[in-house]
Amino acid sequence: MLIRIGHTPNPGDAFMFWALASNKIDPRGFEFEPMAEELETLNLWARESRLEVTALSVHAYPFVQERYVLLPHGASIGTGYGPVVISHQPLSHEQLREVEIVVPGATTTSFLVLRMCLGQEFRYRVLPANEIFDEVKSGRAEAGLVNEESQLTYRAEGLSKSVDVGEWWLLETGLPLPLTVNVARRDLGSRLPELSNVIRDSILAGLANRRRAMAYAMRFGRSSDLAITDRFVGMYVNEHSFDFGDEGRQAIAELLGRAQAIGAFDRPVKIEFVA
Repeated sequence: MLIRIGHTPNPGDAFMFWALASNKIDPRGFEFEPMAEELETLNLWARESRLEVTALSVHAYPFVQERYVLLPHGASIGTGYGPVVISHQPLSHEQLREVEIVVPGATTTSFLVLRMCLGQEFRYRVLPANEIFDEVKSGRAEAGLVNEESQLTYRAEGLSKSVDVGEWWLLETGLPLPLTVNVARRDLGSRLPELSNVIRDSILAGLANRRRAMAYAMRFGRSSDLAITDRFVGMYVNEHSFDFGDEGRQAIAELLGRAQAIGAFDRPVKIEFVA
């Protein structure tokens, strides 16, 4: 069975799928075709049910919940850190409400949590994630929401942090911030648990073969510095990545519950994982 599997051009996602892409684990009768696309694109493709398995913003899940089910593996979750709003000088919440912020997509979780943090709507412009840092550094944008290795390098390049949405979320809720999840199409039916196990095996194989998985992940990163990319991967490929656990599931429920309360969705949210 062919499984087209979407992931972002992000070293964390690539690290988790190294073993699948490199045929290092038993595929259990599945044939995998990895596809690297921007997260906003994957979010939109999911509304068309285009891929059998895909990375997806937690923010985007309620819009596709009738067609996809959550997998308990492959999430990007950070505790006390997350995407950062960068600018040339630190901007207060009040100032951020007055400027245009460049964001990686209106269906991303980072955008949703920034809305919660600022407490109201703000002006924004969408750019691919890997272009946002340069947009701010060049002065073409006053502020930008970065969610890749620029989270670790902005100070060294002369920029400042205005908001870390993961830090804000932890202070607000006491929970880690779930940014992305993996989902699988419901029409895979009885094969879903087996497919879920293959993806879990891929993540565990990457962790057990870190050097080789990192060499693969480096091909997808913004930075050419192995130490920076390794640190970034370590932030988002963690104990929640191969199993959400109770805390991870609680964090998703809290995030989507708060999003529903501010009118982010046009339907009741139903959270369902593959058993």
